[in-house]
Amino acid sequence: MLQVQLEVGPDPSEVGRARRWARSRLAGSGITADEPVADTLVLLISELVTNAVVHTGCPAVLRMLFGPGGAGAGIVRVEVADRSACPPQQRRADGADTHGRGLELVDGLADRWGWQPEGSGKRIWCEVDRNAPVLTTVVREPGAYESPRAVTNTA
Repeated sequence: MLQVQLEVGPDPSEVGRARRWARSRLAGSGITADEPVADTLVLLISELVTNAVVHTGCPAVLRMLFGPGGAGAGIVRVEVADRSACPPQQRRADGADTHGRGLELVDGLADRWGWQPEGSGKRIWCEVDRNAPVLTTVVREPGAYESPRAVTNTA
């Protein structure tokens, strides 16, 4: 198992640095920028780091763990540990709300996610299985819609 980590300061500008760092680590681990999973992982990282920085005001540690076989196979786990003991609160944002969608996005994009106490703080994690079926939507003609279907990810 390969693990990489980044210390993140309690400043919102750190979110952009975390995204850039994550993209470089993904590329260095065999996940190319044109793979849909790369964008998904960067978005998940962005949401979890944003939550840690905005809602706790504490430094955090971002980790990416690549399952056996390296990043080219299996599970990619993202973890963000912070010093706040307050549990994460998943909210349902209204249409006009500008905040409150972070964990809703994590819930929709990750195959699994959760959190656990860690020392005096907590660790929020999510996992993406690169071998899991991917839901796609096929549009046949303008105005026509085909329901999502599972497609096997061959990456």
